[in-house]
Amino acid sequence: MTVTSQDAARTGGAPLVPAAAPPAPAAPEQTVTFTIDGIETTVPKGTLVIRAAEQLGIQIPRFCDHPLLAPAGACRQCLVEVWAPGRDGAVAKMPKPQASCTLEAGPGMQVKTQHTSPEADKAQHGVMELLLINHPLDCPVCDKGGECPLQNQAMSNGRPTSRFVDVKRTFPKPISISTQILLDRERCVLCQRCTRFSEEIAGDVFIDLQKRGAQQQIGTFDTDVLGFAGETPVGASATDTSGRPFASYFSGNTVQICPVGALTSAAYRFRARPFDLVSTPGVSEHDAQGSAIRVDHRRGVVMRRLAGDDPAVNQEWITDKDRFAFRWQSAADRITTPLVRERPSDGSRGELRPASWVEAFGAAAAGLRAAIEAGGVGVLPGGRVTLEDAYAYAKLARVALGTNDVDHRARPHSDEEAQFLAHHVAGRTLDVTFADLDRAPAVLLVGLEAEEEAGILFLRLRQAVVRHRTRVLSVAALASRGLERLSGTLLTAAPGTEAEVLDGITADAELDELVQAAELLATPGAVVLVGERAAVSAGALSAAVRLAQRSGARLAWVPRRAGERGGVEAGTLPTLLPGGRPVADAGARVDLAAVWGVESLPAAPGRSTAQIIAAARDGSLGGLVVGGVDPADLPDPALARDALEKVGFLVSLEVRASEVTERADVVLPVAPPVEKAGTFVTWEGRPRPFPQALVSHALADHRVLHGLADALGVDLGLGSLADVHAELDQLGGWDGARAQAPETDAAEPPAVPAGHAVLATWHHLLDAGRLQDGEPHLAGTAKRPVARVSAGTAAAVGVADGAPLAVSADSGTITLPVLVTDMPDFVVWLPTSSPGSAVRDTLHAVSGDLVRLAPGAADGATDGEA
Repeated sequence: MTVTSQDAARTGGAPLVPAAAPPAPAAPEQTVTFTIDGIETTVPKGTLVIRAAEQLGIQIPRFCDHPLLAPAGACRQCLVEVWAPGRDGAVAKMPKPQASCTLEAGPGMQVKTQHTSPEADKAQHGVMELLLINHPLDCPVCDKGGECPLQNQAMSNGRPTSRFVDVKRTFPKPISISTQILLDRERCVLCQRCTRFSEEIAGDVFIDLQKRGAQQQIGTFDTDVLGFAGETPVGASATDTSGRPFASYFSGNTVQICPVGALTSAAYRFRARPFDLVSTPGVSEHDAQGSAIRVDHRRGVVMRRLAGDDPAVNQEWITDKDRFAFRWQSAADRITTPLVRERPSDGSRGELRPASWVEAFGAAAAGLRAAIEAGGVGVLPGGRVTLEDAYAYAKLARVALGTNDVDHRARPHSDEEAQFLAHHVAGRTLDVTFADLDRAPAVLLVGLEAEEEAGILFLRLRQAVVRHRTRVLSVAALASRGLERLSGTLLTAAPGTEAEVLDGITADAELDELVQAAELLATPGAVVLVGERAAVSAGALSAAVRLAQRSGARLAWVPRRAGERGGVEAGTLPTLLPGGRPVADAGARVDLAAVWGVESLPAAPGRSTAQIIAAARDGSLGGLVVGGVDPADLPDPALARDALEKVGFLVSLEVRASEVTERADVVLPVAPPVEKAGTFVTWEGRPRPFPQALVSHALADHRVLHGLADALGVDLGLGSLADVHAELDQLGGWDGARAQAPETDAAEPPAVPAGHAVLATWHHLLDAGRLQDGEPHLAGTAKRPVARVSAGTAAAVGVADGAPLAVSADSGTITLPVLVTDMPDFVVWLPTSSPGSAVRDTLHAVSGDLVRLAPGAADGATDGEA
C-alpha cells in the first residue's frame, strides 16, 4: 500500500487510503483560430468573441456583459460585423450585426468591431440612441455620475446630438426594493445584470423584467404581473408594499454591477461624487473569508465600500455586511485618548479620566506587576485582531507576563477544539482553498451554516453547485434556506449528536443518505468543512478527523471572525506558540526563545478563555489584559461580567467604549482596521495584507503592546509593522512533531423531560453585533428572529405556527414567533444574537443545552435580558 504525499503530510506518514492510479494524460485543449479587426488569434473553443477581443486589447462597448454572469445579449451595445465560413467553406457576411457577448468564436471567422467596420459603428450608435430615448439626462444628480459606463459610451459610441423631441417616459421614483436598495426605473437600460446576479449567483430572485414594449421595466416581484406564487419570506423587510421585498445578504452587489444609476444605496445616495473620493484597497474585517474591498473616503470620512476584484477569493462579490457595515469605526463612543481610573481613598471604584500615554503605560505597568505577584495575568485578545496584533499579544503574554494564559476564542470553545487546531489547522496553510471547493465533487458542512457564517464561501459553493454540479451536504438540525439554495442534502443531527452522525457515514450504514454521503466523500477531491460551532458538540471534531482519514476527503476549519485563523498561526492559544509550535514541546520552546532573545519560555500549557474568566473571578489570577472582547459573546456573559468586576487589575485595549471599559483600570485606545495597515488570515490560511486608508494618530494594537511592554522593562521589538514582519519571517513554521489528533468521545444525548427541548442556535449574518452599529438601512434587511420547532414539538407545547413561543432557562426567557419547521422533535432553534434573541446573555446556554418551552405572551416580550 502506498500513500500520497498529501496524505502523509496530513497523518504524519500513516497510510490513509491507497494512492489513486496516475491520471490519464489530459486530452489536448481544442482551439479555434479566427481574426478580429485583421488580427489573427487562437483561443480555446467556446470562447466568446468579446472575451477574445479583450485578450487582444480591443475595446467593445457593452452594458449587459459581465464575466461572472451567463451571456444574455440583452443590451445589444456590443454589436460587431461578422463574416463566417459557410457549409461550402466560403466566407460570407452574416446578414445583421451580431452581439459579441453571446457569439462564440468559430474557426475561420472574421470579426470587425466598431474600430474597423462602419456598419458595426452605426449599429452601436443606433443602440445608444435607443437607450437614451427615455433615459433621464440627470447625470449631475445621479450617484453613478463620473463612473458611469453609459456616460462614457454615449461619448465614445453615441451620436453627438439627440434627435428625440418627445416627452420621455417616467416612473414614480424611487422604489424601495429594501431599506438598503433603491430603484430608479427610468434610468434602467434593461441589461438584466441585477436579475441575473440574483438568480445565478445569490439565488435570491427578487427582481425581474415586467410588462412589455415601452412599459417594460425592472421591478420587484409583482404577483399581478409576474404570477409569483410564494409569500414574503421570513425575514424580509415589510417596508415595501409594491412587491416582494428583497431579503438577500448580497443585494449591494447589484448596485455595484448596475452600469447606470438605476440601483442605488440608501446609505450613500446623494452623499458624494467619485471625483471627490480617494480610493484605498482593503480587506473586510467582518469574517474569515478575507474579501477584497475598496474603501472610498473623503476628508477623513469613509463614504462607501465596494467589492474588490480578486478571482482567488471573493471574485467581485461581497456581503452586504462587508459593504455597508463600516460606520462602527467612527462611532460617537470612539475612544481617542488613554483613560486611567482614579481610585479614591475610601476604596470605591472611582472614575476614568483622560491621561497621557506615558501616564497610562506607567499605571498599567504598575498594576500588571502587582497582578503577576498576585497570581498572574491572563490575556484575552479576542477574535477580530490582525495577524500582527495577535502575534504581539502572544509575545507579550510569554515574554513580558511570563504566562501561556492567552486565548483569542471569545466564544464557546472546548479543549477538544484546541487540540484539533493544534493538530490539523496550525501551520497548514492553503491545504484547502476556494479553488478546491470550485472543483470538489462533494462538500460536507459540519457545524457551519455557510450563508450566515461565511457569506463568500456560500457564493463560491453555489457557483460550484450551479456550474459543476457539486453536491453539498450538511450535518445540522434543520435545512436552512441557504442549504436549500445550494440544493443541499441534510444529514439530520440533533445538537450534540453530530459525532454519532459523522461516525455513521460509512459504506455499510443503515441509512441510505449516510451510505450516499460516504460514497460522495470517497470521491477524489471531496472536502469536509467544520465550523467553530462544532467545538461545543463533544466528539464532533474528533469524528470529523476520523471521517477524513477513512474517506480520503480533505478537512478544513472555517471560523466566523476575521482574526481567528491568524490567532492560531500567531500563537494566541494556551497550548500553541507562534507558527504552530506546541507549548509542551521543549524543542519548540527553545526554538522560539532563541528568536525572541530570552533564556526560556513558560512550559506549562495555559488556561482557555473560560478558565481564565473563572480564575479571574475566584481570584486565582491577579489581572487581565483584554483586547476588544464583548462579554455578551462568551458562553456565560454574567460570569464574565462578574470576573471583570472582581479581577484585581484590568487593562483594556479598545476602539470603542464597551462593558469592559466600564470595569477597566486602564484603557488604551487602538486603531480600527481603516486606520492601520495589517494582515488578516483567511480560513484557508491565506494572508490578506491591507494598507492604511485614513490618516490617523491612533496606534495599532502591536504598537500599544510594544509601549506597554517597554513600561514593564521588556523590549518587545514590535514597534513597527516592519519589525513584526521581520520577526514572523524569521520564525517561519514549525517542522517538528505536531499535537496528536483529538480523540474525544461523543457525549450521551441528554434525556429530554416533558416541556423541555435541546437548544440549537447559530448567528444570523446580520444580527445585533456591535460592528453593525450606525447602519439603520442595513439593519432593515436583517432576517426577522423566529423560533423554529417541529410540528410534533409545537403540538406538544400547545403553540400554533406564528404564535409566540417562550424559551426559558433559569437566567431568563426569550419569546419569539414560532415557525414550524421540518426538524427533529424536542429541538428548538433560536438565532444566537439578534434583536430580542440574545441566547447567551439571556439563557446562558449554547447548542446542546436543555431549555424549557411554553406558550409565550401575546406581546412577544423577552424577559431576563442583560
